[in-house]
Amino acid sequence: MEIGKQQIIDLIKKRGGDDKAGQAEAELPDQVDTEKDSGLLSKFGIDPKDLLGKIPGLGGLGG
Repeated sequence: MEIGKQQIIDLIKKRGGDDKAGQAEAELPDQVDTEKDSGLLSKFGIDPKDLLGKIPGLGGLGG
């Protein structure tokens, strides 16, 4: 599944990780592939399996 980088950054900020959000901005590709980029996502404290319920439009409630 691919997710826009900005959605990931917004989620990190929502969790209070402004420092990590800046780092994610610099390191993540524009379209994040949850399988291919799972190592990068975990670096920022994101479990790709959890994204489904946390990001609006991905089948979850939008957290």
